[in-house]
Amino acid sequence: MPDPAPDKDALARLLATDPADVGCAETLALLDVYVDALLAGGSVERTYPGIAAHLRDCAPCAEDLAGLLAAVRAERDADPGRGR
Repeated sequence: MPDPAPDKDALARLLATDPADVGCAETLALLDVYVDALLAGGSVERTYPGIAAHLRDCAPCAEDLAGLLAAVRAERDADPGRGR
C-alpha cells in the first residue's frame, strides 16, 4: 500500500512558488501579448511580473513560450516587412 504522506519534494516546490506567480491559465491567456512585448524589447519582467515569475518556475509554460517565440520569429524571417 502506498504511503499516504505527501511527497516532500512536491510540497517544497509548492511552498517555494513565487507569490507573484499568476499560474498557467493567466500566463497562457496572455502569452501572445508577452511575446510581442518581449520581441519589441520591452521590459517584460517589469510589465508582466506575474507571468515572468510563472515562466521561471513552470517548464511546460516555458516550453510554450519558446515554441511561440520560434514561430513568431520564423514568420517574421519569412516575411521581413510583416510585424515590424
